[in-house]
Amino acid sequence: MTYRVCFVCTGNICRSPMAESVFRARVAAAGLDGLVEVDSAGTDGWHEGEGADPRAETALRENGYAAGHAARRFDPSWFARLDLVVALDSGHLRSLRRLAPTKRDADKVRLLRSYDPAAGGDLDVPDPYYGDAGGFEECLEMVETASTGLLAAVRTDLEGQAA
Repeated sequence: MTYRVCFVCTGNICRSPMAESVFRARVAAAGLDGLVEVDSAGTDGWHEGEGADPRAETALRENGYAAGHAARRFDPSWFARLDLVVALDSGHLRSLRRLAPTKRDADKVRLLRSYDPAAGGDLDVPDPYYGDAGGFEECLEMVETASTGLLAAVRTDLEGQAA
């Protein structure tokens, strides 16, 4: 059985493709490739079909992650096949929970930084789009840090499915 994770931000060109790439690399390094499927989407369709922001692509490549992405909009019908929907900020969390067809689906939505114990009460990953390359590096660092806890949670869920 495949465990499916989808990262969601607004336009699916900055934060969520970065999270997708980082988490996919973590899944592969953990030897979970065949067990965990990772993708991303946006709450809005502004950039559908476009590649990731070049600054996001640069930050990923410079830090050893795969780049290459086409933006898409999150479809509520996906809840049925997803195990976890990871929002990059509280606005996305609210939007996704409103889109969820059932309470069970709404419960699948979590904030990425909720998996980072050091995040405290600041659980949003700031949108780097209107800033400079430094904002993309900061975003990548937050994603990397939270991905450690997220991977542990996914492992626990996988073990629960196997039991």
